Amino acid sequence: MAAAVEELLGDRITAGAINTKYGHALPLRRINTTECGHPIPDESGVKGTRRMLRLLQDLDEESLVICLFSGGGSALMPAPGHEVTLAEKQRVTQLLLECGASIDEINAVRKHLSTVKGGLLARHAQPATVISLLMSDVIGDRLDTIASGPTYPDATRFEDCLEIADRFGLRARLPTAINAHLAAGARGEAEETPVAGDPCFRGILNHIVGNNAMALKAAAERARELGYEPLILSSRIAGDTGEAARLHLAIAEEVVLTGQPIAPPACLISGGETTVVVTGSGKGGRNQEFALAGATYLADSDRITLLSAGTDGTDGPTDAAGAISDGDTIERARALGLDAARHLTANDSYSFFSALDDLVMTGPTGTNVMDLRLLLVS
Repeated sequence: MAAAVEELLGDRITAGAINTKYGHALPLRRINTTECGHPIPDESGVKGTRRMLRLLQDLDEESLVICLFSGGGSALMPAPGHEVTLAEKQRVTQLLLECGASIDEINAVRKHLSTVKGGLLARHAQPATVISLLMSDVIGDRLDTIASGPTYPDATRFEDCLEIADRFGLRARLPTAINAHLAAGARGEAEETPVAGDPCFRGILNHIVGNNAMALKAAAERARELGYEPLILSSRIAGDTGEAARLHLAIAEEVVLTGQPIAPPACLISGGETTVVVTGSGKGGRNQEFALAGATYLADSDRITLLSAGTDGTDGPTDAAGAISDGDTIERARALGLDAARHLTANDSYSFFSALDDLVMTGPTGTNVMDLRLLLVS
C-alpha cells in the first residue's frame, strides 16, 4: 500500500512512516518502515507508532494525512496508554487469541487500552484532512474493527470489554492494571473512545480499497479458466474452524453424490476468518487446523482436495500460509507415525503438514484480506 502511494504521489509526500510485520518490508523512498511483532505487539511496534505520532504534530488545516490500514493493524500499531504497560497488553492479546474470541471482541478490548485505536488517532491528526485507505480483514468490512478503527467512531464501550472478559472467563486472568482500568472506565472514571459526531471526525474520509469478496471473485475467475465450475459459498465464514471444516466437506460430498448445488468438476470457494480455542502447546494456525480437521472427514475420498490459507502469506505464528489435504492425507500420515487426532488436540497442525510436505508456503503477499478456502471436486 505504501509503495502504491509513493508511485502515485512521488515527491509530493513530505514525510511518512509505516509499521509492518517482520520480513514484510519493501524498498520505499520517502516513507520510513518499522518492522514489528504480530499477532503479539512488541517494543519495535511501539517505537514505530511513536514515529507516526511525531509526524502528526504541528499540523494545520492545510495539511493532508493519508493513513494506510490493513489486517493486522491492531497488533502492528501498539500505543499502550492509561498506565498500561506493553507487557500487560501482550498478556491480554495472548489470552484473547487463545480463548476463541472473534476479531470484533478482541479489538473492542484493544481499543480501550490504546491511545490511537477506536478513533483516537483522528484526535492526534486534528485539524488536518485525513484520508484513510483500508484493506479489510474483518467480516462485514466494519470500519470500526479494521485495525481497531483508528480514524473511525467507536461503538464499543468499557462495559463491553468487561462483558467479553467475563464471557470467556478471563477476568481473573487479566493483569491487575487492565482490570482496574476497564472497571474505572465502566464507572465513568476514564475517558471513553470518541463516538459518531465527535468533532475529531470532521474532515476524515475512510475508504475500503480491498476486501475478501474481491479475493474470492478473483479465485472464481481463475478456477473457471482452469476448467472448474466455481461457486462462492460465502465471504463471511466465522466460528470454530473444526465445525467450519465439517460444513465445507458436507457441501463437497453433496457435489460428489448428487451434483448439487453445482456439478463437478467444481471449485467451492469461501472466505472469512474462523477461530481456534487453543488448548494444546503445538504450533499452527486456523487455516492449517482447518485443513487437518478437514482431512479427518476426507479419508478414502478420491475426488475432493481442499486448501485453506491466509491471504497475507502467514497463518498464526507460523511461516506457512496454510495447508492442503485430500483423501490420502490420513493414510500418508499414518505411514509416518502421525496421529491426526493427537495433532488436533495439541493444536499442532504445522508439524503434521510439515512432515507431509503439504504446507502452503507463499512468503509475504503484501496484502491481508482474511482467509481463502478452496475445495476442488473432480
